[in-house]
Amino acid sequence: MIAEDFDTPVALVCTEKWHETPDTVSFVLACPENARHFHFKPGQFASLGFEIDGKVEYRAYSISSLPEQTMMKFTVKRVEGGKVSNHVIDHLSSGDRVQLLKPQGAFNNVDCTHRERVALISAGCGITPVMSMAADWLSRGGVDIVFIHIARDVLNTIYYEELLHLNTVHPSFHLKLLLKQAGDSAHMQGRLDQDYLLKLCPDILERTVYLCGPERFMQDVTAYLDQIGFQMSDCYQERFSAESIGTDSLQADGEESNTAVTVEVPGFGVSADAQAGDSLLDVLESAGVPVIAACRSGICGSCKCRVEQGQIEFSSQETLSEAEIRDGYVLACSSRIRSDLKVSL
Repeated sequence: MIAEDFDTPVALVCTEKWHETPDTVSFVLACPENARHFHFKPGQFASLGFEIDGKVEYRAYSISSLPEQTMMKFTVKRVEGGKVSNHVIDHLSSGDRVQLLKPQGAFNNVDCTHRERVALISAGCGITPVMSMAADWLSRGGVDIVFIHIARDVLNTIYYEELLHLNTVHPSFHLKLLLKQAGDSAHMQGRLDQDYLLKLCPDILERTVYLCGPERFMQDVTAYLDQIGFQMSDCYQERFSAESIGTDSLQADGEESNTAVTVEVPGFGVSADAQAGDSLLDVLESAGVPVIAACRSGICGSCKCRVEQGQIEFSSQETLSEAEIRDGYVLACSSRIRSDLKVSL
């Protein structure tokens, strides 16, 4: 059975969990009933649901394992104040059930065309999708990989031993670690800038670049690439916000109106009172509507719903097609209510 054609959550079981760094864990999920194989494109993410205080909370995490296996591996870094990341690190145990939604995402090594030479550039937990890409390419051969990763030190480098192993056994894999504190290791020490980028990958103009990490890091790297004349159409990025960036990020400048509005969801028999300017996601969740919100930052598309009547203001239309936008679909986490609404899921 291939886990790609499903529209409702699939219940998996955590079979293993371990620390990658002091504030990062990896865990393995598998189907408890049968040896179900999981199909996805290396570099994609999946929304996972964890039961916390009697409620299933969804968040989107990149898949770090290879496709077509009977398990999926994920890596989660602790986020200060993050409800789900802290639960996963402190409380997730072998035998716990986790809900899986269909893998998705345009950042992958199938849809993003590439040359025979690539540069994977990551920082922090941004290493997870590019690690899956690298492992897939290495399993099939034919791609030369420069793997650039930025971390604080060896202790805080996710997949450190695995990276060293790949660098040893695969001639086409070239590991380039840049650490803030290299200690007695043989890795470079410093802060990434344009000169370091060229030092780490002198032929980067001849490679396809895949970039993932904190927003400011990606902005800096794209600026360096632009300054050296890189063809930016050959640079692919995974823009994924930390779970701490939730609906609070929707607050607009200035004071909101105190106008009372009503949000109706006829399919669930819900009519909820709200204020103009409220987050649509907050109102739906407070009213008990079973909307799934995984990334909560307008990226994953899991909270897609249709506004049949009324007006909203949005900050993201990521993952929505032009046809869906014309039909009134919005992302609830990135939408603010401006009038009475009628919504369907």
